[in-house]
Amino acid sequence: MGEKKIVSALQIGSSKEGTSDTIKKILSYENEIKESGTSLVVIPEATVGGYPIGSNFGSYVGYRTKSGREEFKAYFEQSIKIGNEPECKEIKLLEGLSKRTGASLVVGCLEKDGYTLYCTMVFIDSQLGYIGKHRKLQPTASERLIWGQGDGSTLTVVDSPVGKLGGAICWENTLPLLRHTMYAKGVQVWCAPTVEDMPMWDTIMKNIAFEGRLFVVSAVQYVGNATEADCGIPLDGSEGKRILPGWEFPDKACINGGSIIVDPFGNVLAGPLRGGEGLLSAEIDLDLIIEAKYDLDVVGHYSRGDVFQLTINEQSNDVKFV
Repeated sequence: MGEKKIVSALQIGSSKEGTSDTIKKILSYENEIKESGTSLVVIPEATVGGYPIGSNFGSYVGYRTKSGREEFKAYFEQSIKIGNEPECKEIKLLEGLSKRTGASLVVGCLEKDGYTLYCTMVFIDSQLGYIGKHRKLQPTASERLIWGQGDGSTLTVVDSPVGKLGGAICWENTLPLLRHTMYAKGVQVWCAPTVEDMPMWDTIMKNIAFEGRLFVVSAVQYVGNATEADCGIPLDGSEGKRILPGWEFPDKACINGGSIIVDPFGNVLAGPLRGGEGLLSAEIDLDLIIEAKYDLDVVGHYSRGDVFQLTINEQSNDVKFV
């Protein structure tokens, strides 16, 4: 067998105090990351910046409210710039964590580009620092009110000490053609940051691992009880408590976790972790991918490329003026 590596999902939730406090929360796991010996840490969707569960930002068919615009402004102010520029201070702090622990990071962030927000996962190398990002191609349902759509220019795959990293964010993991695209790029460790805590998520992750014959590391946020003031979301309602409209589960956490690590045969190596925060880790061996692809390689001997073909537009849709 080949060289074995440890990979991890850091199951945490955004701080209700905002992005600065959330970064401190991530950094507080430095010793635990070091002690685990992990070479990769995946951090959930929109952890840096926050996932505003239960908010509608005052949006109704035909009009938007003033209070909703103010709420969006407050949300926008928690977003971050992503890149190598000096103003990307949160990225610099995460680069420091990666360098000190020796672990690559894949971090779910709320990215601002001009006045548009994107749900983005950031790739950070322990030696090279920031090396790439993937913007969520298709925000789900009401997420489309506040997040822009990514494009084909960030269908990113990066090299790391544990192998080729790539993946998708939350429900875009259910897009078959996106999955096929990433398989064709040679992803070996599929990173799936999310806020989805439904039991079906386990099945989706096992399917991707089995279908793509790769390892999957999915990190899910954990956000406390919907009626408690420790929710990592804006507070309203009586006594500073958050009231989620239509929420049918008063004793259930807003997001209950469910981080999971799966091997190329669909076997669960660790998790799902539910009901709290923590670092979930498992040992992997990339040689298992070779054994798994012996009888199923959906972009190779099992692909029937003579019958099926996929066209991908990897151009940026950003408007540039010269």
